[in-house]
Amino acid sequence: MKSKINNFNHKEKVDNKKLHIISSISFLMGFASALLAYVISSYLKEALGTNNVGMVYVVTYLIVLLLLLNLHKIVRITGKSFVLQMSFILRIISIVGLLLVPISFVGIGFLILYAVSGILAWTALDGILESFSDDRRSGRIRGAHLAIINAGFLMGPLLSSQILEKYGFDGIFLASFLVYILIFIIAMTNIRQTNHKFKKKIDIPSLLKKVYKRKNIMKVYYISFTLEFFYALMVIYTPLYLLEKGFSWDQLGMAFTIMLIPFVLIQYPMGIIADKKTGEKEFLVFSFFILGIATLVFYFTNSSNIMVWTTILLLGRIGAALVEILRESYFYKRIDGNDVEIIDFFKTAKPVAYILATSLSTILLLFFSVKAIFLLVSIIVFSAIYPAFKLADSKSEKEAL
Repeated sequence: MKSKINNFNHKEKVDNKKLHIISSISFLMGFASALLAYVISSYLKEALGTNNVGMVYVVTYLIVLLLLLNLHKIVRITGKSFVLQMSFILRIISIVGLLLVPISFVGIGFLILYAVSGILAWTALDGILESFSDDRRSGRIRGAHLAIINAGFLMGPLLSSQILEKYGFDGIFLASFLVYILIFIIAMTNIRQTNHKFKKKIDIPSLLKKVYKRKNIMKVYYISFTLEFFYALMVIYTPLYLLEKGFSWDQLGMAFTIMLIPFVLIQYPMGIIADKKTGEKEFLVFSFFILGIATLVFYFTNSSNIMVWTTILLLGRIGAALVEILRESYFYKRIDGNDVEIIDFFKTAKPVAYILATSLSTILLLFFSVKAIFLLVSIIVFSAIYPAFKLADSKSEKEAL
């Protein structure tokens, strides 16, 4: 089995037309997601207070975890396209709910539905993308895909901060609603018949046993978990921390836009290098080192200059962008489009990370200030260097000659 996977002997067919359609949807989803990503914590703070924000994420990602562990059962019956379309419908419903109700516990319920449906949509879209991809081009395809998503995401923070200042949360929800209506139309028109049902049936204990035997899958799962842990706490607490230090949403919008630039510029070239020259392992170790140092510097910094914080955030996102493309390239070189249950398991790294991260942060805030959270993040990030170093290297095209 191992030899087969490492030699890329499973058959996959590239469909460039479908890849372009998926890229269009991904760009729009990245843009729509970014509109809300950095203001959600402010919404929750208004409804619950800073110390209770983490618990909403715990509830959200417990639901996501249960769904992802069982998602392959739904896909087996309905197909990936159905899951994707239903996810879009649920996300549109959640945005309409957020538009209609004031900031309240009911609004938080719609926000949870928004987050859950979004993760399901990304998971289904990833599975569809894998069905039209080729393992030897995994780094390039995944790098281009991530660059397109992040190009959309790049536009979100600056625009959302401006909308928030002028129109409040309702303005952001309305903009997201319009974008998701467009996304749904594109998906229904072009991916409606892309069903990709599969026949394998596996229960959760068998799935966990199967994945546990794949040692490199488990190592890259921890790598993914670590990156998602970083995202979880940085996305939630960075805006709150910097707002407490006196910066405005306009300043943060610009800072967050600049920090996202590496995701657009770095990931596709890194995917090409991983495919053709080096593989993923060596750069993963280096990338986690950058990410850990940047997070540690964030903890120790007390500057009142927004450009200092922007530079630190930019450095951290260079490391995160590299880790993101390298983990994607490494993982998808070891599975194919029929490994739906393994893809779904891999995606549980995000809810597991968010559950643990937000639970720990909630406890930490009982005794320390928000600043302590960034020290916790740096410790977790540095812990991923060892499993990254122990990965079995995947051969690049140059090494395979």
